[in-house]
Amino acid sequence: MTKTMTVRQFFQRFPDDEACLRHVMEVRYGLRHTCRKCKTEATFHRMSDRRAFACSQCGDHVYPTAGTVLQDTRTPLQSWFYAIYLFVVTRHGVSGKELQRQLGVTYKTAWRMGQQLRLLMTSADEFRLLKGHVEADEAFIGGRLRRVKGRGKHLDNKTTVVGLRERGGLTQTVVVKDTKLGTLKRVVLENVEPGSIVSTDEHSGYNLLVEEGYTHGAVKHSKKEWAKTEDGIRHHTNSIESFWRLFKNSIRSTHIHVSEKYMQRYLDEFTFRSNKRQMGNAMFDLLIASFDRRGQGRFHFRCFGVGVA
Repeated sequence: MTKTMTVRQFFQRFPDDEACLRHVMEVRYGLRHTCRKCKTEATFHRMSDRRAFACSQCGDHVYPTAGTVLQDTRTPLQSWFYAIYLFVVTRHGVSGKELQRQLGVTYKTAWRMGQQLRLLMTSADEFRLLKGHVEADEAFIGGRLRRVKGRGKHLDNKTTVVGLRERGGLTQTVVVKDTKLGTLKRVVLENVEPGSIVSTDEHSGYNLLVEEGYTHGAVKHSKKEWAKTEDGIRHHTNSIESFWRLFKNSIRSTHIHVSEKYMQRYLDEFTFRSNKRQMGNAMFDLLIASFDRRGQGRFHFRCFGVGVA
């Protein structure tokens, strides 16, 4: 695993907006590449009067930030880069108030930057079907769990989510309307390759997975069964539950509250870091390379019955 850079290393690497602009150019286009106008491989030099680089052969201009959220921003590029750095190195996420303090911007600006970076993480985390041995588990985020007379435990203002984690591989998460059989089966069918092994808890919503071609094993948490071996396969949901534990703790400690409307964005942020954790510093450059408005707002999953802005 590549080590992530320290704060001192970050400011040594990006001391000003000029260094940030050059880095965007290097990552998105390269300081030497085939010119789109003259079709020759040329070196591109920084222009002094605008945020552009000029072709050494024909003088054609390339604007590195064009078509990105950096294009018309009045926030310094270094502040954007530092915000990306904070999102990459954290485990528990970055709140709008923390960005406000660190960047010296208004809360409105900090909140908007955070949301745009979460959408960026969504577009940068490429989707593929999970395969092999996959753990699935549902969770209820936010709100509170209270007891109502005659109705038992009642979920009050909680957002329902489902997580899927490939053993030794990727994690995928999705906001859902409920945990009924049809909903959970649809989530598995759309995100897990047929023929895979799926380990879950005893929730009845997973009961028909065998009929869909999966090898399904369930552990009974209500009977304090946390793992079991069946036909030589070790079934448990410890890996996906550890993801939910980190996510819930982060919501409570860092963000305090996340509404259902924006929950998928925060899930995608944590999923991205989980899937790219081995990349280290390369995770930072991946986000820079993906800084394109055309990628904003693309979600890998359907949010069943839940609107996402």
